[in-house]
Amino acid sequence: MITSVAYSARNLSGLALFSPMILAVVAGMVYSNVIGTPAHAKAGIAFAQRRLLRFAIVLLGFQLTLGQVAGIGLGGVGIVAATLGATFLFTVALGRLIGVDAKLAQLIAAGTSICGASAIVATNIVTDARDEDVTYAVAAITLFGTVAMLGFPLLAPLFGLDQHAFGLWAGASIHEVAQVIGAGFQNGTQAGETATVAKLTRVAMLAPMVIALGLLARRGEASAAKPPMPWFVAAFVAVVALNSLIVIPAQIHSAIALAAQVVLTMGLAAMGLQADISQLRSRGLRPLMLAFSAFLFISVFSLTLVKFV
Repeated sequence: MITSVAYSARNLSGLALFSPMILAVVAGMVYSNVIGTPAHAKAGIAFAQRRLLRFAIVLLGFQLTLGQVAGIGLGGVGIVAATLGATFLFTVALGRLIGVDAKLAQLIAAGTSICGASAIVATNIVTDARDEDVTYAVAAITLFGTVAMLGFPLLAPLFGLDQHAFGLWAGASIHEVAQVIGAGFQNGTQAGETATVAKLTRVAMLAPMVIALGLLARRGEASAAKPPMPWFVAAFVAVVALNSLIVIPAQIHSAIALAAQVVLTMGLAAMGLQADISQLRSRGLRPLMLAFSAFLFISVFSLTLVKFV
């Protein structure tokens, strides 16, 4: 029901800028905290929040081929990788410095540096943060990703960026895939295509990032039993390889992409239904300051690399 509402709400004035995933989180939070979630629905919500979300992340692999990664060149891949690593480390370190919970800081770091809500969900499978932390991270990432989507196209002439350079900047720094596409094509077809490929390259780096976090988690006593590589990460890599080796008909490819988005939307609706707004308020402004600082860092760092490297 909430997924249907999220897709329908995009037709309303002022909401077309937001992806159904983001609208579903908000709708789920409103429903849960105003009306309340019935007890008989909790098992289905848990199924959507866990199994469906992991399946959706696997389906994201069909959006990427190794050939697309090669399309932005070795330098472009290097810029994307350097920006991702530097932003993640900066965010985690700053979170520790200003007193943000380590798990929440990791979620914000993943959402900013990799691919927004999808990365937050994937990272949480390893970090095992509270549902309220996941919702907080998604909300913060959505806020600053929307600011970037609206503001970056206006800054391109100021910084003297051509279409390729702007696309690379947008793809390396804006949070959500939909936000990257919106900002990229605003400045032209070449900018949009470059931005999309750069962003999907970041999505591909989700797998090694989750593996690394899994290995780190095993060093702690409480997480010693966790596998270093969750099944969905291995499946994601396999799907990317398969998509690179065979040609999938465009109609089937579009259907898979839509299915991935719908299933992600359902999973994030479940996240919203599990969120307690009072718990979000208890987190205070520090996590929001952390997300804002991470947003500034990734924007400036990636722009510097695009301009001068």
